[in-house]
Amino acid sequence: MSTIPKIVILGAGYGGILTAQRLQKELNYNEADVTLVNRHDYHYFTTHLHMPAAGTDSIEHTRVPISKLIDEFKIDLVKSTVREVRLSDRKVILEDGTLSYDYLVIALGGEPETFGIPGMEEHAFTIRSINSVRMIRQHIEYQFALYKTDESRKDRLNFVVGGAGFSGIEFVAELADRIPRLCRENDVEPSKVHIYNIEAAPSALPGFDPELVEHAMNVLEKKGVNFKLGTAIQECRPDGVVLDTGETIKTATVVWTGGIRGNRIIEASGFETVRGRVKVDETLRAPGMENVFIIGDNSLMFNPEGRPYPPTAQIAMQQGVVCAKNIVAAIRGGASRPFEFVNKGTVASLGKGEAIAVVGDKKMTGWKAVQLKKLVDLRYLFIIGGIPLVLKKGRFL
Repeated sequence: MSTIPKIVILGAGYGGILTAQRLQKELNYNEADVTLVNRHDYHYFTTHLHMPAAGTDSIEHTRVPISKLIDEFKIDLVKSTVREVRLSDRKVILEDGTLSYDYLVIALGGEPETFGIPGMEEHAFTIRSINSVRMIRQHIEYQFALYKTDESRKDRLNFVVGGAGFSGIEFVAELADRIPRLCRENDVEPSKVHIYNIEAAPSALPGFDPELVEHAMNVLEKKGVNFKLGTAIQECRPDGVVLDTGETIKTATVVWTGGIRGNRIIEASGFETVRGRVKVDETLRAPGMENVFIIGDNSLMFNPEGRPYPPTAQIAMQQGVVCAKNIVAAIRGGASRPFEFVNKGTVASLGKGEAIAVVGDKKMTGWKAVQLKKLVDLRYLFIIGGIPLVLKKGRFL
């Protein structure tokens, strides 16, 4: 019987793909069997999905085949959907089979959090996958096409975006850039189009410097975005949203970006969770489990000030690298390495030619921030795919 340990990685997002790549680099031949499970045979850039959703970029720029990112002689790719994790049996139940493991990495990504708002799950779009953004883009284009022929819905050109965090702000920025072209193509007067960004918190872009937030809002307001801050959506209906102010905004399009929670499979598997996230230890292990690692949107970690780290791509990437190192250390009987997040800066895109950024104590806007955003994107492409992927998927203009 083989004594080679079996490593199973669930999810090929930012954390999962970095874990797989680092394992294939550090493990010796026949030192472990590594299996990567993902619903699709491609890895997509979650932080870019707002662009194809608005129609300002191609979907193909946001994804890459996983086979181009891993060495299939070292890692087995299983295209399947995870149904259950049986911790007591050390098994993962897939929709079409079962995998046993000695070491498990859970990196299944997040799910939209609607906070129980009535009708939100049923009537709103979410920016969560390649398929979901394809639907949003087609729906928006369809509203313009129908506008002049459907007299019963003159509010088709009202677009409501719930949430003014990163996803919401970046999406409304791209949508505002797309509107003029859609108006020209469909002979629609631009003044008939209204974009509403609704946020329950008193400010947009939580965590950003107030000066940069003000700059971002000024840029977007000039592009035609109407902000309603400190205002919560109480109900989402087929024909619009009801706000806590009593106002109703009629619309055929609601895009919800107001929150992310961990994957529900984790809760169903018996972990103690907070909104679907597991509070992991400093080595990224689940509580009391030496062989189960949880990273990315599924993990909950706190910074030195005692506040939870936000579920960002750069945290997931750094966790992936440390996770792989700790698995290798466990196999070889070495010491685990504690995870220490290194903040390399934060950038929010505001559409064509505009962005805001913070790197250390430096604040950037406009052209400089846009260039930094491009560098961040190119750096990630280089990390996972080298120069060939940079040349194929990179944005240089």
